[in-house]
Parts: sequence; structure tokens; C-alpha cells
Amino acid sequence: MQNINGLAIPETLAEMVRPETTALVVYDMQVGILQQMQDGGAILGKVLQTLEIARSAGIRIFFMRHMSLPKKMAGVFQFKQMMAWQRKASASDVEPWFLRDSPGFALAPELDVREDEAILDKITFSAFEGTPLAIAMRDCGLKSFIICGIATEIGIDPTVRHGADLGFVPVVLTDACGGGHAEAAERSMANLAYMGDAMLCTVEELSAAVR
Repeated sequence: MQNINGLAIPETLAEMVRPETTALVVYDMQVGILQQMQDGGAILGKVLQTLEIARSAGIRIFFMRHMSLPKKMAGVFQFKQMMAWQRKASASDVEPWFLRDSPGFALAPELDVREDEAILDKITFSAFEGTPLAIAMRDCGLKSFIICGIATEIGIDPTVRHGADLGFVPVVLTDACGGGHAEAAERSMANLAYMGDAMLCTVEELSAAVR
């Protein structure tokens, strides 16, 4: 740990993921999204391992859920986004996939969310935009966040970049982040490594660090 101007600068993974200064962000591990993932079962297994590590260490945990707005409430971008993802030429042909309380919106039951863990809903790809995540983290005095879930190229990449811009150090679990498109996910992970803002590690390395 380096010290400068009264600040403690973590250098190692173990120093970065101390329970009193870090949180775990579990990104969009929802039933309807996992069903679309070719490796959804494998990623779920890694996320469950991560949860066990975080819970044993006393790390605060935030679960994110992607939420669709009803068509009456959707705006221009929401319709454009639905058209792109559902490959529809007409806005009248799209249907919101993740309406609140729809089966696909629910988090995977295997996650077994606990009473002392938070669930935050969003309509954006960055987990920090339009949610209280940054407020809650700052209020708890947190300086970094570990992230896992799906999908790397869709939501984890912008969350990591946004979090870094907000002053939080991201820790990306490379083997607990799933991609909907393998090549795009690999590019995102390579870009995150190139930028240097985030620490990249495996679930096994995280386990060793918190021990």
C-alpha cells in the first residue's frame, strides 16, 4: 500500500478487495437473460462461487436487474433499442422483454438473494446511470467494486468505464463475466485490460486475495 498526500493507494488485489472498502456488483443475472446465453450455466456457477466468497468475507453485494418500460412509457431511444435487439423494422412490432414482474425479469433463483443485500433496477447499460449505486457506495465509504455477471460487451464494459470515471476502482472477474457474442466480449475484455483502469482477475485469484 502506497501513501501519498494522506491517501492510501492499494497496489495489490488483496489490498483492493478489503471488505470495508469494496462491493460486489452482480450484473443482470436474470432468468430471461441467462436463457439467451450459450454458456449461461457455466457463468451462473462462477457467479455462485463469487457470491460464496463475498458473503464469507462480509463484502457488500448489489444485484442489478435490467428493466423494460411499458410501451406507453418508452421513449425514442427505448424504441430504437428494442428494434435493434429484436431485429424489427417497425416500432409497433416490438415488445418489452423485461417488464417488472414478468418471468424473464426475475433474478436466477439460485442466487438466493439475502435480506442484507440490495437489488437495484435500471433501464441503462451502465449500472451507475439512473440508479443509487454510486450514492450507496460512497455513503458506505467504498472505493472499489468487483463485478461479475452478463453480458461483458453489453453492460459490464460500460459499467466498468463509468465506475472508473466516478472514482471507483473496478475489479473484473474475467471467468465470471459471460458474453452474448464471444468476439465482442473478448474485445471488451482486451480493451478494459489495455485501458488499465481496472484490475482483472479470476474467481480463484479473488478467493486467495480475500483470504
